[in-house]
Amino acid sequence: MGEWGFLSSLLDKVQSHSTVIGKVWLIVLFIFRIMILGAGAEKVWGDEQSSMICNTKQPGCKNVCYDQAFPISHIRFWVLQIIFVSTPTLIYLGHVLHIIHKENKMREHMKDSSRGNVKEPKYSDDKGHVKIKGDLLGNYMTSIFFRMLLEVAFIVGQYYLYGFVMDARIVCTRAPCPFTVECYMSRPTEKTIFIIFMLVVSCISLLLNVMEILYLVCSCASRRKSKTIRSEFIAIHPRANGDSLMK
Repeated sequence: MGEWGFLSSLLDKVQSHSTVIGKVWLIVLFIFRIMILGAGAEKVWGDEQSSMICNTKQPGCKNVCYDQAFPISHIRFWVLQIIFVSTPTLIYLGHVLHIIHKENKMREHMKDSSRGNVKEPKYSDDKGHVKIKGDLLGNYMTSIFFRMLLEVAFIVGQYYLYGFVMDARIVCTRAPCPFTVECYMSRPTEKTIFIIFMLVVSCISLLLNVMEILYLVCSCASRRKSKTIRSEFIAIHPRANGDSLMK
C-alpha cells in the first residue's frame, strides 16, 4: 500500500471540497479499490505466466499463449483504471487550491488596503472552506462527467480484452506453437470472483457519479428558483407599499 500513499493523500484533500455523494465516491475508491487491490489482488494473481501450464514444451509458445489470454495484466489494468479515473478529480483539486491561494492573497490585500473598492473573495472563506458555485461548479461537474466516461471506457475495455469470466483452458494457435496448444491457468474461479467484484465496484462508482450530477443539477435549479422568487418579491413589494399608502 506504500505506493498508493501519495495518491491517497491527494484524494483525501478533495474530501473537504466535495459534495456528500462525492465523499461517498472517494470512500468507495479508497476502501473497495485501492485497499482491496493492494491487499488481495497481488496474492490472487501473482506471477500468472509462471503458473500457466501448456501441453507443449516448444520454446516461446507459453509466452505467446499468455499474451493472447492476457494482453495486459488485470492488476496493471485496474491500476491504470484507478489512476485515470482519479485524474479529473486531481485536476479539480488543483483548481480549488489555486482559488484558495488566490483569494487568500485578496484577503491580505483587503487588510493592507484602505480603499473600499477591492474585490472580495467569492468562493472560499477564512478557514479554506470552498463553496461549489460558478466556474468551480462547472469544473467540478466536468470532472464528474469525465470520470463517468473513463469508468465506462474501462468497463467496456475489460469486456473486449478478456471478458468477465476466466476460463481455465486457453486455446492458442500462434507461432511458434507447432499446433493448436491448450494451456491451463491457475485458480480461474477465484480470479472470476475477483473480476466480478471489481466490476460491481466500477458500476457502483459510475452510479454515484450519475447521482452526484443529478444532485448538483437539482441544487443549482433550486438555488436559481429561490433567487428568482426573491427578486420578484423585491420587485413587487415597493408597489404594494405604494398602493397601501394611496389608500
